[in-house]
Amino acid sequence: MSHEIVMLGVTSFVTLFVIMDPPGVVPVFLALTARMNREERIRAARQATLVALGVILVFTLFGRSIMDFLHVSVPAFQASGGLLLLLVALELLTGKAEEPKPTAGGVNVALVPLGTPLLAGPGAIVASMLAVENSDRSLAAWAVIFVAIILVHVCLYLAMRFSTVIHRALGTGGVTVLTRLAGLLLAAIAVQLIADGVMGFVATM
Repeated sequence: MSHEIVMLGVTSFVTLFVIMDPPGVVPVFLALTARMNREERIRAARQATLVALGVILVFTLFGRSIMDFLHVSVPAFQASGGLLLLLVALELLTGKAEEPKPTAGGVNVALVPLGTPLLAGPGAIVASMLAVENSDRSLAAWAVIFVAIILVHVCLYLAMRFSTVIHRALGTGGVTVLTRLAGLLLAAIAVQLIADGVMGFVATM
């Protein structure tokens, strides 16, 4: 496997991981499932993960077709995607990301708002589509992108499945620190995407 393919997989995993933020999901998940028992909470974690995975895979597979239909160029998508990810990063850095309020709707909260848009939100969707756009679309590239997506969702499931243990171990302060670090890393990735988009525009002039 070439160095470029390996880096594509690593970049895809890191980008999605910091956007979907498994440690940061823990307190939100606990709030949304506050009225559930242990079995319902495990089921909610599984459902939320599957919903998010389904949404991300759909846009990963068909995102280019959507772009072609809308006549959106790759540099334009990179620049706009970078701006969107930068906004997400700023929310993580400032702690202003909205957290849904607890509901009494049973495991349905696993579908909305937990599965989407909280997990599979605009930032994660754009990141998955950008991973494809930045690849050579070979079989190996598709394989590492899918593996990266699945690994991130495994991390999400484990974070929600063992949310009480993680929250007890890290504490509110630990989760906050991890969220800020994730925001800083995502901001750097976003700026690079914007720069790539601008360079793409310049190259076509």
